[in-house]
Amino acid sequence: MADTGAEAAVPNTTGKVLHRAFGYDLLAWVFCLGRERAFRERLLDLADLKTGEQVLDVGCGTGTLAIAARRRVGEKGIVYGVDASPEMIVRARKKALRNALEVNFENAIAEKLPFADGTFDVVLSTLMLHHLGRKARQQCLSEIRRVLKPGGRLLAVDFARNGRGLFDHFHRHGHLKFSDLQSMLNEAGFPTVEIGELGTRNLYYASARVPCCA
Repeated sequence: MADTGAEAAVPNTTGKVLHRAFGYDLLAWVFCLGRERAFRERLLDLADLKTGEQVLDVGCGTGTLAIAARRRVGEKGIVYGVDASPEMIVRARKKALRNALEVNFENAIAEKLPFADGTFDVVLSTLMLHHLGRKARQQCLSEIRRVLKPGGRLLAVDFARNGRGLFDHFHRHGHLKFSDLQSMLNEAGFPTVEIGELGTRNLYYASARVPCCA
């Protein structure tokens, strides 16, 4: 399914790459006001994960959401997480080992996913798309569409506007305009997109599905 060889070269991304894995987890905890677990579970509810599904987390960071997804899909399910930062992947693998869960974490970029067409039932993307410029973002969405099965689902969560707080310095390319994201998803091959507020700070979600006859 994926090229997991130790010598495999990972292409460069044009987006912002976060490498400080410990700081990433700390910021996530602060951002969620200590309610990170409840936040993750809400995202998985929105994604409507089912037992036995194959799931990909694009821009998985230190792997916390992917590990939670693994619990949801059960023993018959398969979960992959990819991130452009080797440091994030190292920490994610340690977390999975500590939790005694099999999650496949790979160092890869969102613009070129190392998976065959139609591999996954669900793709997750959380607080990652705003790190990509427009061209890379469109490439990422097209890649997500490519690796989803007919009827497969995407859940993308991100910041909906610029802020002036603790997390501003991560926004290399600015906030996401979700009406623009909807158009990009349509262009990538998702004809129906649902957009809504998460009710947490300025976070919104976009939920999209591949046509069953695709």
